[in-house]
Amino acid sequence: MASDRLVCRECHRVNDPDNETCDACNSSSLTEDWAGYVVISHPEDSEIASEMQVTEPGAYALKVR
Repeated sequence: MASDRLVCRECHRVNDPDNETCDACNSSSLTEDWAGYVVISHPEDSEIASEMQVTEPGAYALKVR
């Protein structure tokens, strides 16, 4: 379930709960305090991806605290 996952404070990528670093950017700054969930399949065609400055497909949190 998405609510059990950790989110990177740097790139907002959703990661598995047992990760110690982000799969996308290798940051160790992960948090459980996040809200909203979006899956971006084609970032080159997505207005949301453009607004979030996302260039790689994946699952991202909309708000990270």
